[in-house]
Amino acid sequence: AQQRKRKIESECRRFQTRWGNEYFFTEASGKCVCLICQESVGVMKEYNFKRHYETKHQSFKSYTGAERKQKVKQLEATLSAQQQQFFRANKAQENSTLASYEVAHLMAQHGKPFTGGEFVKECLMKVATIICPEKMQDFKNISLSRNTVGRRIEDLSANLKEQVTDKVPTFDFYSIACDDSTDSTDTAQLLIFLRGVDSDFCITEELLDMKSLKSTTTGKDLFEAVSCAIESMNLPWAKLCGITTDGAPSMIGERKGMASMVCNKVRESGGEAVKMHCIIHQEALCAKAIQMDDVMTTVVKTINLIRSRALNHREFRAFLSDIDAEYGDVIYHSNVRWLSRGSVLQRFYSVGSEIDQFLKEKNLTLDQLNDPDWLADLAFLVDLTSHLNTLNKSLQGKDQLISEMYALLKSFAMKLRLFERQISDCNAVHFPNSNILGKMDKYSIVLTSLITEFNQRFQDFSAIDNDIKLFSTPLSVNVEEVQENVQLELVELQCDDSLRSRHQLLPVPEFYKSLETSRFPLIKRHAQRMMSLFGSTYICEQTFSLMTLNNSPLRASLTDNHLCDLLRISTTRLTTDLTSLLKSKAQHHCSH
Repeated sequence: AQQRKRKIESECRRFQTRWGNEYFFTEASGKCVCLICQESVGVMKEYNFKRHYETKHQSFKSYTGAERKQKVKQLEATLSAQQQQFFRANKAQENSTLASYEVAHLMAQHGKPFTGGEFVKECLMKVATIICPEKMQDFKNISLSRNTVGRRIEDLSANLKEQVTDKVPTFDFYSIACDDSTDSTDTAQLLIFLRGVDSDFCITEELLDMKSLKSTTTGKDLFEAVSCAIESMNLPWAKLCGITTDGAPSMIGERKGMASMVCNKVRESGGEAVKMHCIIHQEALCAKAIQMDDVMTTVVKTINLIRSRALNHREFRAFLSDIDAEYGDVIYHSNVRWLSRGSVLQRFYSVGSEIDQFLKEKNLTLDQLNDPDWLADLAFLVDLTSHLNTLNKSLQGKDQLISEMYALLKSFAMKLRLFERQISDCNAVHFPNSNILGKMDKYSIVLTSLITEFNQRFQDFSAIDNDIKLFSTPLSVNVEEVQENVQLELVELQCDDSLRSRHQLLPVPEFYKSLETSRFPLIKRHAQRMMSLFGSTYICEQTFSLMTLNNSPLRASLTDNHLCDLLRISTTRLTTDLTSLLKSKAQHHCSH
């Protein structure tokens, strides 16, 4: 039989102190090092030390007794000093690399160009010259060149992506939010955000990927991009339970829309996903249904008249300043910005008399500003858009559960019905700017059309109304309105008085986390599904603003990969693991 080789580790060899005096060897960092020539011996055996000593350092046999011990101590001190010097140099280089990462991280978060690192270093050097001139070399060693900043940002993004990848196996359910926008280079950038929920009801909401579409943006193109992002992160299709998009046909088309294709793919994989149209987009579309175009047209025309000519604009602002008007200017209207119409109308209404006076001084007349009926329409529209803007702002923001957003929507629909009844009864208590007693019928019709618009939209949310109720109000939902497979668990939950009191005290995620999995497995899984759903694509809209900041015409050389890295860093809620990044660097150098 073949003789088995011995393993050195199994022999438990240890360095013996006597070898230092006999062969001038010491142990340093787990290795046996010769004190004389500082060569290391691979295998810790006395024979190897003896052979090395007798072969290369015969002259040291002349040291005997106390003199020999003194020589060993002297050589050990020399080696220790060299090691300390190397450690300090290595630590200084490590600190320089760490500082470089920190600066690059801040630059990415604030949308600064890579070349800005060199300017930052100039500032640091100037500060060091004044505050701590003895540290000038340390600051000089911090590498912030364009290429270095680019590499640092690549490393930071890769670290964050790796952290998300590590979390993926813990997700019980996840959903995605998608939206696309064209950047300054006419490239369609598709943002895909992920929200995953684990068994402890912890939510991870991160940028899954940004896909650059260079040609067409059909539903199939978008689906292929989403599929690539999902599969590259090893996310199981069966665990995908929702996709939220904007209202573009390529996104929500019934047959060829990307969301429909995603839902079909999930169904083929044994899961079930719902597709939803962003609740904020739908609210903005409802607002556009208000048929008072004559008011908006006149307002926009007047603002353009004032602001389109530089001289008129300067004189108007000076005029407002001289009379201490409430505002110092009027603002342009934008159909893209969700809150634009309300802001424009409110500003115009507040300085309406000043606008009339200014135009008269310019020999320009605007009959509507002196028409009581038109002014009443303006006041009504100002109040109504103010209510809509309040709803819109409430729907914006991160960390909103779909149940919270749907509750805001239903409460506003109820407010509209209240407004309609009160206006019909000649009660304008919730329209403080309005003097509309003579035009109640007209405004009642406007409110009726708005109510109809709200009822016709949000069908995707209405379709899961019972599921949302089960999640948000499990103790009051009608047992017969929920799916049969959770009815028995729900009865048990509703009849447990201790759980009733717990539900009142704890936030929704904490309440479901506290439930025993053995008693309420299906209810807990249902809660995880609901918590993973995106109610809107607000997070995508926010990121598009960052994309515009980063991908300006002045940064035309910015690659799509670097843009994705920047967006990942500036939107993440995770903390980059700089310690592991530093350890991954085999060598720290001021130019690396």
